[in-house]
Amino acid sequence: MMANRKFSEQELIRRNKYKKLIEKNRDPFLETKFEKNLKIENLIVKFEKFTKEELSNKNDTIIKIAGRIRFFREAGKKAVFANIQDESSLIQIYVREDELGADEFVFFRDLDLGDIVGLEGVMMKTDHGELTLRVKKYKLLSKSLRPLPDKYHGLSDVEEKYRRRYVDLIVDENVKNVFIKRFKIIRTIQKILDGLGCIEVETPVLNLINGGASAKPFITFYNSLDKDFYLRIATELYLKRCIVGGFEGVYEIGRLFRNEGIDTRHSPEFTSIEIYIAYKDFYYMMDLTELLFRESAKVTLGSLNLNFAGIDFDLSKKFNRVHMVDAIKEKTGIDFWKNIDYGQAIDLAKKHNINFEKHHSTVGHIINLFFEYFVEPTIIQPTFVIGHPKEISPLSKCNKGDPRFTDRFELFINGREYANAFSELNNPIDQYERFLDQLKEKKSGNEEAADMDIDFIEALEYGMPPTVGIGIGIDRLVMFLTNCESIRDVILFPQLKPRG
Repeated sequence: MMANRKFSEQELIRRNKYKKLIEKNRDPFLETKFEKNLKIENLIVKFEKFTKEELSNKNDTIIKIAGRIRFFREAGKKAVFANIQDESSLIQIYVREDELGADEFVFFRDLDLGDIVGLEGVMMKTDHGELTLRVKKYKLLSKSLRPLPDKYHGLSDVEEKYRRRYVDLIVDENVKNVFIKRFKIIRTIQKILDGLGCIEVETPVLNLINGGASAKPFITFYNSLDKDFYLRIATELYLKRCIVGGFEGVYEIGRLFRNEGIDTRHSPEFTSIEIYIAYKDFYYMMDLTELLFRESAKVTLGSLNLNFAGIDFDLSKKFNRVHMVDAIKEKTGIDFWKNIDYGQAIDLAKKHNINFEKHHSTVGHIINLFFEYFVEPTIIQPTFVIGHPKEISPLSKCNKGDPRFTDRFELFINGREYANAFSELNNPIDQYERFLDQLKEKKSGNEEAADMDIDFIEALEYGMPPTVGIGIGIDRLVMFLTNCESIRDVILFPQLKPRG
C-alpha cells in the first residue's frame, strides 16, 4: 500500500517540491503535450558544422526540444548549464535569468536531475566550442520523484539492472543502443524475407497439442474450453499448415515458451523467427541463413568483422559445413557410418562416460549424445552441422542416400546453437509413425517429446509441397552481434525471481 511506503530523504524533498508546484498552480502532471521540432541527434547534425559566430547570426531559428535533465551546473547566481537527454542523444543547454525572467529562473533552478522538460531557444556555441541550446522558454512536463543512480556508476546491482530496466536505459546509453540494434536486426530480416515474397503471419500462442519442437512446455487452463492448453514451444506446425493452404513462403517472429532452466544462454520466454519456403531444400536455407546473418551485421556494426566473447569472427567467409558423424569421428575416432547396433552403441557410451536415459533407446540417440558431449562445445567459427539422426528429428525428411539420417542442419557459433533447419517431412504416413515414436519416448520419461497432432497429419494428407523450414533464435543473434554475454542483456524485461 502507498500509505505504508517509506521514502528516502531525497524522495521526501522531491515530493515537497511537487507539493509546492501544485500550490503555485504548476502541476507538471497536468501537461498533455509538447510540440518538438527536432530530436537532439538531428539538432547536433544540423548545427554542429557552424562556428560560434555563424550561430550568433541564426537567432531567428527557433529550436524546440524535450527530454530529461541529466546534469546541472550553476554558472554564477544568474545562469545555469544543464544537459538534456532524449531518445536519440544528449545536448548542453544554457539558461539565463535575464532571458527567462526572474520568477521562471527561480523555478528552473529548483528542478532536479531526472525531471523532464520542454525547451524553446536558439543555438549557440560556448567559448570552448560546445554546441548549446540557449533557452528562451521552458515547461516542466514531468517531475522525477525518485533520484537517478550516480551517473558514473549507474545501477551496480545486476539484478536491479534487469528489474528496473527503465532506469538502466536512462543512465546507460550502451544498454539503449543494444535494443536499438535489436530493432534494426529484426527489421533487416523482415525486409529480406519480404523481398523474397514471404508473408509474415501470426499463429496461436495457446496450443492444445505440445508440438513443433522437443521441449518441456508451460501448461495453462483454458476456462471457456474447460481444458489444459500449452504455451507454444514452436510455431512450426501452424506455419506448415499455411504452406499446405497454398502460401509458398511464410514466417513468424514471436515469443516462444519453454519451461526449462534459466542461465546466460537460456530464457524460458524468448523470441524466435521461423521461416518456411516451399520448393526449396535445406541447402538453400543454409545460404539464406548466411545472408540474414551478414546483412544483420552490416546494419548493426557497419562491418562483417566482429568480436564476440573475446573471439574474432569474419562473416564474409562461407560458414563451415560438416556432417555430425564426421565431426564425431574427428574428435573421438569412432565411426558411426558403420552399421553399429544399439548394444554396441551403449557399450561405446559407457566406455566414453556418456550418461544416457531410458528414452535414449536407439543408435541415433547415442550418436546425438556423442555429438553434444564431444563436438558441440568445441565449435567456435560459424558451422552448419548436418545429418542429424532420424530419431531426434521427428519432423525432418530423411536423407535419400542414407535414411538413418535427415536433411537437417543446426548452426553453431562458439559452442552455441543459433538455428535449426531441415527439409520438412511431408509424408503423412511417415509423420504419423514418427509421432508414435515420440509418444513411446514420452512414456519412457522424455518430458520433451512431442504429442500426436492428428489435425496436422490430416493437413499433410491434403498434400504439402517440398518445403524447407528454419528457426533462428533472435535473442542469441542479438547477443552475438552486440557482444552481450547474457541473454538477459538483450531482453528488455527478462523474467526474474520476485523480490525477497
